Amino acid sequence: MEKIIRIENLTFEYPPEEEGAGAVKALNGIGFEIEKGSFTAVLGRNGSGKSTLSKQLNALLIPKEGDVIVCGINTRQEERVWEIRSSAGMVFQNPDNQLISAVVEDDVAFGPENLGIPAEEIRRRIDDAMKRVGIYELRKKSPHMLSGGQKQRVAIAGVVAMRPQCIIFDEPTAMLDPKGRREVMEIVRSLREDGITVILITHFMEEAVEADRIIVMDGGKVVMDGSPPQIFENEQRLRELGLELPEAVDIRQHLRRKGFSIPQEVLSISGLASYLCSLPAESFTPRQEKQDFLSGSKPSDRAAVQGETDAVLTAEHIDYIYGKGQPDETYALQDVSLSVKRGEFIGIIGHTGSGKSTLIQHFNGLLKPDRGTIVVDGCDITAKNTVLRDVRRKVGLVFQYPEYQLFEETVEKDVAYGPKNIGFSEEEILRRVKEALQLVDLSYETFARRSPFDLSGGQKRRAAIAGVLAMQPEILILDEPTAGLDPETHREILDMVCRIREKRGTTVILVTHNMDDAARLCDRILVMDQGRLLRCGTPREVFSEPGLLKSVGLGLPEAAELLDLMRESGVSVGEGVLFAREAADAIERYFQRDTGKKDAKLQDGSGLTARVDADTPRVFIRPMSSEASPPEDKQRREEEKC
Repeated sequence: MEKIIRIENLTFEYPPEEEGAGAVKALNGIGFEIEKGSFTAVLGRNGSGKSTLSKQLNALLIPKEGDVIVCGINTRQEERVWEIRSSAGMVFQNPDNQLISAVVEDDVAFGPENLGIPAEEIRRRIDDAMKRVGIYELRKKSPHMLSGGQKQRVAIAGVVAMRPQCIIFDEPTAMLDPKGRREVMEIVRSLREDGITVILITHFMEEAVEADRIIVMDGGKVVMDGSPPQIFENEQRLRELGLELPEAVDIRQHLRRKGFSIPQEVLSISGLASYLCSLPAESFTPRQEKQDFLSGSKPSDRAAVQGETDAVLTAEHIDYIYGKGQPDETYALQDVSLSVKRGEFIGIIGHTGSGKSTLIQHFNGLLKPDRGTIVVDGCDITAKNTVLRDVRRKVGLVFQYPEYQLFEETVEKDVAYGPKNIGFSEEEILRRVKEALQLVDLSYETFARRSPFDLSGGQKRRAAIAGVLAMQPEILILDEPTAGLDPETHREILDMVCRIREKRGTTVILVTHNMDDAARLCDRILVMDQGRLLRCGTPREVFSEPGLLKSVGLGLPEAAELLDLMRESGVSVGEGVLFAREAADAIERYFQRDTGKKDAKLQDGSGLTARVDADTPRVFIRPMSSEASPPEDKQRREEEKC
């Protein structure tokens, strides 16, 4: 096939971070080719070189050594840079950084106008691009009034209007809610179907499974390169590289250990659901009773069993209006009432624009409600005579991109900023700084004198969180603290939060778009929709209403989504499932039978047979073969022990 991109011995270095230090080698001798019309996903931990590579592909950066050839043009040819960028378009992570006009259609027209395309052709192109990505009805709107997913579609339309042969997506869904992620991936699929070459840089493994090919980077080098089934079969290597398996593959692995032989090509939740539901009813006898999964000791079950404790935060009948009295006034919060117990871990979920961030900014007095009261640890913070400085010592707020809160010369000064303003002694400030850095796993000796701007992405997050922890708040609020992080750093940040809570007894409020995080960590979950508190309950209670959640642009934990898809196909596996192991257990139970029938041919044309053993009722799926025979009993028992 024709190669649209060719990379040969690509090396790139950034200038030294500190005087006297060596250059930072971001890419080191990379070489590969991309076929025209293909879909390639690029994975790797933060700092592996993914984004640097993406900027090389449309000449935003130029190689120090080696060559990048795009549509036959070497990116070193400065006089042809516009040809390269019209052939290889770029969509970045944060849509707000790409939108420059006051009207959507003007923003979409920006690229074609800079290419000098005639006005009539620009009109045709922007109309076509907006229709293709589903924003034509928004063409007269202001971009800043749109949701995150809509903004990203505007950014994509602006690239599509340039009619590129290749589009590079650099983590385009990192900041989006589940609905926004689905919308962007639908556009990616449609572009690929139209013959456009797609290169997707992502930290979401579920997105990567849709690619034809996956390239894994680490330390500026390509360390894995293959099809999704090949890449995700190597679980140990992926974890060494700071990555993880897609949830469907994790569930598949659990099922394989139970005796199921599920094809390597089954990588997605929808694919796994389809495969399991394709097994005919006559091959098993399903159990009709609901399975009870509430006996485990998962963190998400604590709220169901813990005793009543005193409330550390309450809100009653909160209203908040943006642009009050103006023609475009908008109710951001409407009649919100809630109570948070001391020491609880609360999750807040909702689509972009549902009011989550507005709500949490009321909890430390950054915003004041137009109606209602908020009480923090017995203090009415909405009262006129309340000293908000005292409130903010008790309620620490970490914004979505914590690194944007960093501003001092050194990490130590940044972490010390809050305690210093309160007037603590030098000894107390130093004690708090050291303790806060220890809590976030940053060594005082190693990091105290370093500039916060020279840290990695994960280290910046930790330093910013340390600055809040140095105030020793009773309530810690985190607004999407893991956005844009690789799977390993994502886990580390959330594990760190759990340790802080356990050590200090801190009440934690987490705003998240990740349903699996909410299920795994939270005692209770608040569901926001259009400024209202739609639901409040334990994870199992909240996620037992998939129809309601999907109707407001949310999703389910991946394991719950699998069983919900199976139920939609008439296979009632179980309810109350949130985790991969639970899903595998529920599926195993569904496939159990109590008959002594040894073999049953499946009538679905799949070329599979099901072997059911009466003593240990499990289903073994294997390819049909004239030479195939059931495993010996001893071998079977050894397999089951695994």
